Amino acid sequence: MNAPVSPRIRVLVVDDSAVARKVVIQALAGDPGIEVVGEAVDPYMAKDKILELSPDVLTLDVEMPRMDGISFLKILRERRPLPVIVISTLTANGSHAALLALEAGAVDVFVKPSNSAEVAQLAVELPRRVRGAALAKGKAMRAAPASVPSRLIAPRRYWDPRQLILFGASTGGVEALTAILPRLPGDLPPICIVQHIPAFFSKGLAQRLARVCAFDVREAADGDEARPNLALLAPGDRHMTLVHDQGRYRVRLDDSPPVHFTRPAVDRLFDSAAACAGRHVLAVLLTGMGVDGAAGLKRLRTAGARTLAEHESTCVVYGMPRAAVSLGAVGRQAPLDQIAPAMLQELDSIASSPTRSANSPASALASTV
Repeated sequence: MNAPVSPRIRVLVVDDSAVARKVVIQALAGDPGIEVVGEAVDPYMAKDKILELSPDVLTLDVEMPRMDGISFLKILRERRPLPVIVISTLTANGSHAALLALEAGAVDVFVKPSNSAEVAQLAVELPRRVRGAALAKGKAMRAAPASVPSRLIAPRRYWDPRQLILFGASTGGVEALTAILPRLPGDLPPICIVQHIPAFFSKGLAQRLARVCAFDVREAADGDEARPNLALLAPGDRHMTLVHDQGRYRVRLDDSPPVHFTRPAVDRLFDSAAACAGRHVLAVLLTGMGVDGAAGLKRLRTAGARTLAEHESTCVVYGMPRAAVSLGAVGRQAPLDQIAPAMLQELDSIASSPTRSANSPASALASTV
């Protein structure tokens, strides 16, 4: 008896450029599990195509005539939520618009290719991202908060100088970080973040987060000191690791091969922190497709770190956290709106128990705030 054939993922391509539409369609043509069911030159045509074709995923340009992609995303969010992958140019306006699109609910962002090498890379990456976006159906299009959330009060003002906060995120992570980081107070231990995002968009993301956080947020440079009141975001397309040197944490950037199909990889950051910081770490794994960060989170927990993962109920894609839970790497799960207070509780526990056992109680596994 033959196994049932899974339905193909139906994609609608929206871009005012015929050349760009052709490139996207060709990039998806080689995947037998994906079908491009239509194309549209602007959001007005896309609206009709959505009603007619019922696509599972949209690819969307953000700079278009008649209506821009951001405005269209807001309409979709209200009337017909579905996963959207933004494909944007690398102009200053394009990069800014792409980040706004992620905050407005797009699940992923790509650089619009400008040469043959980038076209080839799109053919490798885009089908995988479309499959990930399809998993987000039903949870996509959640906009980040329009205003800065109220900040929490830290339970203590002194932190052990070895303490460290780590974040790892992928699909839906920009929205998650925008919801969590502005709620955190200043005067926290150093923060290091790996978010799967293309090169050239990471600097803009850091700048946007810096405007709404109580601490500084910067795109990391090789050799930067990870210090209190500072969050360092891994640059797109570069791995970020940590070393502890002469009483200070410093970040190292490198161009070694992708891990789990991505660079930067969460596992690279988590593995390095397990080696140099161990029980002093609070690590948070957020929404994302795949398994990146799960094994690293396990190594951190084995080294005595506190580990926290976003609960399935709020993940845009419950991939990375699910993998971590299955490995026994997660000490605590929390929905998005409870992650910031859970972090402060865990930080206080770390500071209060500097000599605690490396193995957390088994009963803490997968507990929910």
